[in-house]
Amino acid sequence: MREPRRDNVLAGAESQVMSLGQVSDIGTRDLMIGFYKRLKAGEGRAEAFRHAQLEMLSDKTRSHPYYWASFIQSGAWTSLNGK
Repeated sequence: MREPRRDNVLAGAESQVMSLGQVSDIGTRDLMIGFYKRLKAGEGRAEAFRHAQLEMLSDKTRSHPYYWASFIQSGAWTSLNGK
């Protein structure tokens, strides 16, 4: 597994979402849209990311792991407001 980018951590990033391999551009877009919608609604970072992945898993056109399984969320798991 790759380490979080040190320059991002040094710059103050509390968490990161990273790919562990080659990914689909369209799948990445869909995953990130779902993730950010859930973050904006107040879900915790880990919870929002997991739910976005599960949402893609339930979509017949995006259920293959190629679209969502190469990503991990590292760092703070709380919501953006710290709760």
